[in-house]
Amino acid sequence: MSAGPRRHLLSTADLSAEDAMLILDTAAEFARLADRPIKKLPTLRGRTVVNLFYEDSTRTRISFETAAKRLSADVINFSAKGSSVSKGESLKDTALTLEAMGADAVVVRHWASGGAHRLAHAGWIRSAVVNAGDGTHEHPTQALLDAYTLRARLGGLEGRRVTVVGDVLHSRVARSNVRLLATLGAEVTLVAPPTLMPFGVEGWPCSSSYALDPVLPKSDAVMMLRVQRERMDQAFFPTEREYSRRYGMHADRMAQLPEHAVVMHPGPMNRGLEISAEVADSARSTVTEQVANGVSVRMAVLYLLLGGSEPAIGTEDEGERR
Repeated sequence: MSAGPRRHLLSTADLSAEDAMLILDTAAEFARLADRPIKKLPTLRGRTVVNLFYEDSTRTRISFETAAKRLSADVINFSAKGSSVSKGESLKDTALTLEAMGADAVVVRHWASGGAHRLAHAGWIRSAVVNAGDGTHEHPTQALLDAYTLRARLGGLEGRRVTVVGDVLHSRVARSNVRLLATLGAEVTLVAPPTLMPFGVEGWPCSSSYALDPVLPKSDAVMMLRVQRERMDQAFFPTEREYSRRYGMHADRMAQLPEHAVVMHPGPMNRGLEISAEVADSARSTVTEQVANGVSVRMAVLYLLLGGSEPAIGTEDEGERR
């Protein structure tokens, strides 16, 4: 392992533009691997990566597992459901178990905002910690793969106008994307009904609107967010039909976009609610590219945390200062 402070990836706010570009450029190198008959590299042979998931997420867990295996790391999948965690074991006890196993990196998804920070900074483990989503707080590797996809489609991010639409209130994807895209020079506009716009959003590095249609002709990319019904314990909009009419991306709205503009979605999609099947399956949709790019980006993150000698991805000290 590299000397010095253990490095983590907990928040896009910890990333400078140089850090982010290093990750994206490294991911581009790994993306070339996908075209080879043999896709594995020996880079992390002998290292152990643990996927510690307190929430279900097939897509993200498989993406991290694939990334680690392509770098020849050993992978342990630790699901909180059906484990000692469901019997009341604390995060600390689980962390001590992972430390005893010799985990070099822990990829953690936790239902509590700040769960990944707690694991990284409580002093329980020496492993690198990667935040794979904590509550409604952050999802930094999703933002990185989105930035990678945008850069590949649009040729760059500086000055590009990205519109993020929908359930911003419950979206860790939106929070991570706003910070990272602003760091990389893009102009972000959040669009949501008032009930789904977070308190204090005026302090974020973006603009906001309650109306979607006026923003579309000026957008280089539109990112549709999943309506997170499982986090809604009250009525945030009158009906799903009304939400789709005002904030859904369908063919007529797609036609309002500039010819070069793309439509994104972090998945999983509620087809017919925030995005129509016609748009999701169109040539402008980047959904399947985002999934493929996610593996390359997560390979880059694991490599830079565990294998690379470059100064990457922030230190514990930076996380404590935030």
